Amino acid sequence: MYAMDHEVIKTIRLLSADAVEKANSGHPGLPMGAAAMAFVLWKDFLKGSATDPHWADRDRFVLSAGHGSALLYSLLHLFGYEVTLEDLKKFRQVGSLTPGHPEFDVTPGVETTTGPLGQGFGNAVGMAIAEMRLAEEFNTQDFNLVDHYTYVLAGDGDLMEGVSAESASLAGHLKLGKLIVLYDDNGITIDGGTEISFTEDVLKRFEAYGWQVSRVEDGNDLKAIHDALHAAKLDTSKPSLIAVRTTIGYGSPNKAGKSAAHGAPLGPDELAMTKVHMEADPEAFFQVSEEVCAYMDEIIDRREIDRFMWEEKVEAYILKYPEKAEAWKRWFDYELMQDNFDTEAFYKRFDKADATRSHGGEAMNALIELAPNFMGGSADLNSSTKTLLKGKGDFGRMQRGGANINFGVREHAMASILNGMALHGGLRVFGSTFLVFADYMKPALRLSALMGLPVVYVFTHDSIAVGEDGPTHQPIEHLLMLRSIPNMFVYRPADGIETAASWIEILKRVEGPSALILTRQKVGSLGVREMQVDRGAYVVLPEMGAQPEVILMATGSEVELAVAAAEKLRAAGKDPRVVSIPCVEQFLEQSPAYIEMILPKAVEKRVSIEMGRTLGWERFVGLNGMSIGIDRFGESGPGEVVMAHFGFTPEKVSDRILAYLAK
Repeated sequence: MYAMDHEVIKTIRLLSADAVEKANSGHPGLPMGAAAMAFVLWKDFLKGSATDPHWADRDRFVLSAGHGSALLYSLLHLFGYEVTLEDLKKFRQVGSLTPGHPEFDVTPGVETTTGPLGQGFGNAVGMAIAEMRLAEEFNTQDFNLVDHYTYVLAGDGDLMEGVSAESASLAGHLKLGKLIVLYDDNGITIDGGTEISFTEDVLKRFEAYGWQVSRVEDGNDLKAIHDALHAAKLDTSKPSLIAVRTTIGYGSPNKAGKSAAHGAPLGPDELAMTKVHMEADPEAFFQVSEEVCAYMDEIIDRREIDRFMWEEKVEAYILKYPEKAEAWKRWFDYELMQDNFDTEAFYKRFDKADATRSHGGEAMNALIELAPNFMGGSADLNSSTKTLLKGKGDFGRMQRGGANINFGVREHAMASILNGMALHGGLRVFGSTFLVFADYMKPALRLSALMGLPVVYVFTHDSIAVGEDGPTHQPIEHLLMLRSIPNMFVYRPADGIETAASWIEILKRVEGPSALILTRQKVGSLGVREMQVDRGAYVVLPEMGAQPEVILMATGSEVELAVAAAEKLRAAGKDPRVVSIPCVEQFLEQSPAYIEMILPKAVEKRVSIEMGRTLGWERFVGLNGMSIGIDRFGESGPGEVVMAHFGFTPEKVSDRILAYLAK
């Protein structure tokens, strides 16, 4: 058996090296060094199906060290997924199934987009949480419908990144025993050996986190790797880290064990010598022998049995537990009963003065009936962000059925974990913190959007109105940052009614992430009205005449301010229109006719009002417009005083607009 295993491992190494060489770009070192442990995992442990890569009860494999993508593509090819030799030959080329780093929803069998180090690690923690939550919901005494593991292949770089430390700490606390990490311990970084920057005892660190830890001294010892994985699976009381000593660029006579093998092709001469060293034809490329093909066909067929047995189990489950089976379908299909809530009677309950964070908490708790699979939490801020799902319990180390996750002060991990939960499927997920701390989450926010995941980010304390906490806690550039992310929809509602409507729009959206931006301070109600939050923008206060003299555009709490300023403008003999823009992105998706109706081109006098960076408002106010905002950091003081200091009062705003109109 081991003779053929070694032959397959050699094939993986050389396919990976060939792909990198042909692309003249990539990372051959990790695939060549980690091929043995990856093959043992996939052959003997990883439950999966090449014919149905989305099978719900498959094990998840996350290549957190995404720069080693050639390894994953070689595995997918050999294990029968729809990744051909031609695809391997197109490695890192535009439009190919084998991009430079693994991309979710591009390559069959790739579970998540990785490359930014540590993100895959965090995603895997989220997948493990989702597995346990769904198992608690749907498994019965006679049917284990959800019973799978999450495996990670991580490198030194992953474990240096702070997001993996945050994620590992929470995973240990939660006792996520079906999470197993293979640590490619090759002792090499881009700049040299790990001795220059990474000399901690990783196993002791993870043991302190509450993980089961072990070591395999020889990364080519297939039995030792097998035994370590088997032992890790036996103890489901805690997550497991297996450190495997490998040689980066294994098999390369002159680059093995050196940083030169990390991020550049071996080169034609070195690749030829490597093939000779491995007893392969130096003139042949992308070779898979008939013996390897036949051996892999047997493994592929054997792997399909698990899926067939699971499908038979599902048929019996449907007959015995039809209500649970129907719930399973709703949870995984993201079905919503929108008509029960998108009514005037529903919105009237939000027609009152309050902070939009409070309205948001009330709305999400009312709308939990829309999405009973809603799950998430805050970065130790439930009392401030108001995002606790009342009566739904906590997900904890002893309780797997709760909907609330206490992420602790781990914003970056929270976002990465939420991505993993969304990737797993079956859950609608959210996380909350203060808007200023979106900075800590940016890499994961970007990946939510890149992968098109319906993750909800609730950001409260949204402006200088935070007050006494001062400029460190007063977001200025953060709305601009969020809006700059492609495929991120940013909702900043003006009052309780817009907040409830925004939540409905967010739950309807499954093509990408949404950010909900909410106030700490109380705002008034603009009144029950004909809203068009689903259009992204609408007229809150129409002009008195046939055409407005000036259009005031605002978001969030500043809409109330714009209306108050408009009343003063009317008293001064002007005829303004006030437009609320709760979601810029949704507005820009509307028809040209609708955009023209809200912002007619004939009206060149335009003013934007938002307590943040003015950059970006040019697209709406135009060359002749004016943006009232804040292009510096804030000040410490009571919120009302700080807002007045920066000119955000009806009197100061109307005076500025009158001066602007007089020009």
